[in-house]
Amino acid sequence: MSKTVKTVPLTFKLGGEREINRMGYGGMQLTGSGVWGDPADRENAKKVLAAAVEAGVNFIDTADAYGPHTNEVLIQESIGSFYNKVVVATKGGFERPGPGQWTPNGRPEYIREAIEGSLKRLKTRQIDLWQLHRVDPAVPVEETLGPVVEAVAAGKIKYVGLSEVDTKNIERAEKVIPIVSVQNLYNLSNRKWEDIVDYTAARNIAFIPWYPLASGPSRMQDRIGAIAQKHNSTVAQVALAWLLHRSPNILLIPGTSSLQHLKENLQAGKVHLSEEEFESLSK
Repeated sequence: MSKTVKTVPLTFKLGGEREINRMGYGGMQLTGSGVWGDPADRENAKKVLAAAVEAGVNFIDTADAYGPHTNEVLIQESIGSFYNKVVVATKGGFERPGPGQWTPNGRPEYIREAIEGSLKRLKTRQIDLWQLHRVDPAVPVEETLGPVVEAVAAGKIKYVGLSEVDTKNIERAEKVIPIVSVQNLYNLSNRKWEDIVDYTAARNIAFIPWYPLASGPSRMQDRIGAIAQKHNSTVAQVALAWLLHRSPNILLIPGTSSLQHLKENLQAGKVHLSEEEFESLSK
């Protein structure tokens, strides 16, 4: 196997237009237990968000369900003069009856309210990227996306994405509206959506892995650790570097409430895996 190091692009054009850094930030951890309410230390959370954008992050992922609602408000309040330079991606389509509880709701009236609520909390006239958080099995996706089509036409949403979907879901949605991103569970440990990574890459659709920092089963730990030691990096950095290497359409949104971990995560783009190392981790 080749020991050459492949140059990995660190930016991606969302929708083929908006260039963003592939090292982004996910806001879900900046909530209370069960993704409910504000974080215990709200001021620290604001410092983490501010530090992220000051370090060059210009893509932040959130959702109306985080809190619910509190995370969008926190982000809007935290990044100050950087706000209009950052793509804030939010999501809608989940009801939150209580901590740790998630109930899909794809009814058009609920989606319409979700969009309007996010616009108010984010204090913006246009949501950069609105993602359907889950396809509701009880509602045809064409009906769910009706209010989204209206919002795009009205200039309230720029781009539209989907979350936790297969190829059929994407193709069905695209008959209604263009899709620029897909956010599915994917990491070194869980490769269920391998085909969707390739499908989206071929179509220049962003793939946003959630839970990106799972570093693989126990049998991989020695291998990852050895590569991390060689690069003078952490296991988490190697896991993120592997994702950056995996496909140029992958946008990373590791979340943390720690300033130190934030700094470490953002250095993952400087970990340049050789083809041999990448292949070793991919087995």
